[in-house]
Amino acid sequence: MTADSTGSSTPPIPLRNEHFVNQPDLAGVLEGKATLGAGAKGPGVRAVQQALADMGFSLHGGADGIFGAQSAKAVRNFQTHARTAFPGVQPTGVVDAATLRALDALAPGPGQRGQTQHLPTPRYKGTPVRVVVVKDEHRTYLFNPQGQLQGLFGNAVGARYAKTDSGLKKVTGKLNEAQAHALGKKLWGGPVFGPRLIDLSWADGSRSGEELHGTSAPAQLGEDVSHGCIRHDDAAILALYDALQVGDMVAIVDSVNDPHLGPAPTTPTGTPDLSGAVASRK
Repeated sequence: MTADSTGSSTPPIPLRNEHFVNQPDLAGVLEGKATLGAGAKGPGVRAVQQALADMGFSLHGGADGIFGAQSAKAVRNFQTHARTAFPGVQPTGVVDAATLRALDALAPGPGQRGQTQHLPTPRYKGTPVRVVVVKDEHRTYLFNPQGQLQGLFGNAVGARYAKTDSGLKKVTGKLNEAQAHALGKKLWGGPVFGPRLIDLSWADGSRSGEELHGTSAPAQLGEDVSHGCIRHDDAAILALYDALQVGDMVAIVDSVNDPHLGPAPTTPTGTPDLSGAVASRK
């Protein structure tokens, strides 16, 4: 409840996303009387988990209704994304009223995946790109050649001692499952690259030493743990492999509002044009 100028209390504006309406255990969060954190259980937790998964935030184990370490990680990555657009959101890993409001606004409805607002523009210093890897929120955005959002996937990026380099990259090669497994066995003693690998160079063709690939450790997605490459789960790397061609451009940026990305396209009235960011069906 909030107090108006006369001192009386008024109920908070209700949630609108169908994930969250009619969820009694979210009422206290919305009113600022409770939070969802470690040990919380129930349908409200499951609704939050499902919304995060539908937005592509890594949540190993899925929406099980139990708020554990994977849920805290997914919430923190969402908060890192949302805080540039929603004042009051902080990357705590706990769902408070500000986080719930931001999730209510940004998450797609039940049965949909993706996001329709607060997206990076698929251009890096004016160059169109097919992929934008956002490191601090641990997500990979896939755009079609027309600049419309095609997929949104959780990732893991370089650890502190082996950071993923930001900048404009280019797809220079694609390894199928047998080739990816053979390379993983040769370099690391096992199939650590998952079912596909997409090799990257810098935009000028010089070697970057980084790839988009799968992972044998899906529980670590959503973290800074790699040797510089960008890891994805099996479904994500298969989708990226099928969508991308040699020569396609990939932008790796620090955050969703990285200054190297172009401004969002606008309509003739000057408002952001989100027509190319419609959430896709599962």
